[in-house]
Amino acid sequence: MEEKTAAQQLRDKLLHQKKNGWDVVDEAAEQAIFHYCEGYKIYLDRGKTERTCVEYTVELAKAAGFVALERGMTLTPGMKVYRVNRGRAVNLAVIGSAPLDQGVSIVAAHIDSPRLDLKPTPLYEDSELAFLKTHYYGGIRKYQWVTIPLELRGVVAMKDGSLVSVSVGGHEGDPQFTIDDLLPHLGADQSKKPLGEAIPGESLNILVGSRPLKGDDGAGRVKLAVLKLLHERYGITEADFISAEIEAVPAFNAVDIGFDRSLIGAYGHDDRVCGYAGLKALLDLNGTPCRTAVCVLADKEEIGSEGVSGMQSAFFDTFVSDLCDSQNVPLKTCLEKSFCLSCDVTAAYDPNFAEVYEKNNSAMVNQGVGLCKYTGARGKSGSSDAGAEAVAYVRRLLDDRGILWQMAELGKVDQGGGGTVACYMANRNIDTLDAGVPVLSMHSPFETVSKLDCYMTYAACKAVYEG
Repeated sequence: MEEKTAAQQLRDKLLHQKKNGWDVVDEAAEQAIFHYCEGYKIYLDRGKTERTCVEYTVELAKAAGFVALERGMTLTPGMKVYRVNRGRAVNLAVIGSAPLDQGVSIVAAHIDSPRLDLKPTPLYEDSELAFLKTHYYGGIRKYQWVTIPLELRGVVAMKDGSLVSVSVGGHEGDPQFTIDDLLPHLGADQSKKPLGEAIPGESLNILVGSRPLKGDDGAGRVKLAVLKLLHERYGITEADFISAEIEAVPAFNAVDIGFDRSLIGAYGHDDRVCGYAGLKALLDLNGTPCRTAVCVLADKEEIGSEGVSGMQSAFFDTFVSDLCDSQNVPLKTCLEKSFCLSCDVTAAYDPNFAEVYEKNNSAMVNQGVGLCKYTGARGKSGSSDAGAEAVAYVRRLLDDRGILWQMAELGKVDQGGGGTVACYMANRNIDTLDAGVPVLSMHSPFETVSKLDCYMTYAACKAVYEG
């Protein structure tokens, strides 16, 4: 190998040079990347809603030796515990060797994704077609949800206290559903409208049937036939929709993208790609970590982290408080010494829409986990704006382990913005930094991510747990 010139040495020392990760990783790392992503694709397919995501998370956790945390339980180093919040969020922890007054190492992600929720009174018939009315959840582009195959997943809470699981469209042989769009032959007026107005929210009605009930000559025969099928399969009536949580999600599963299979296309990368990274890193910890490692998989981030299962609820505080009580450590003492990696996706630079990105500060596909000092909108509104010390801490962790990373912003300053759970963790007096996988077509029904970036985010989570 030729010896580098003084100028080349200076370049290596002073410049922060971005590199395509596939030019850096060796064959063993490539194998690890592809192997990791096979497990991630299963996680996506099994967890298309927050409830099914929690169910599969608990299944994986139990297989790895985790047990449900009970209040007053004696906790010793190396113990693995979890607690589920109303079926829609879950916290997990591996107890460390250091006392909890030294803080905990946290990876916090969310497992809800943009979708269509059924309205409380959803089923209606018009012109002998049966539809389900929806109310979209999170920031969607409505035109992307028409004419794609949909499945229904969720639960119906019955008045007797029982819970009925609903899942139609995701299994072999199942019927699927769709939302109609206007044919181009009659769409001249629609085509003149802005994208955000061409498909009104109230027109996102899911087609669910067209066959009328035989032997009945009353009104709404198609609707009644659909209700008959639902009652036969699930034992529910129209009134039971009022206490239901049923979501319409894309019916396609995760697939490899590209001739080289270097990318994954799927629904729900935001933010299950980071949720899985945080979970898998915790499950893969070798031995007992120094500080207690905590994985937070929260709900409701897409609508502001509100509600009883969101990051603004007391569930996280209660979970850590119960850990602290086992060592007689005040919660505030633990939190002020803790660190959190707010693990959420960022926007990947897309050359097809270069006008909305600031290229020097955008995350690139295949360049590793994206670190984001601040999110928010325009003047950093809604951001925790991590301190320089927190950024330097993560830089050291990743560089010491050879983990590929890059800095990221969510588009040009005045273009828009977005938020994560970071500000809610920071509000608890926890040093917090955003980090996550760069995503193409974010918030669409079919998002795309790099396998290399997925793996590097997993490695970053593991580095935070190990400290």
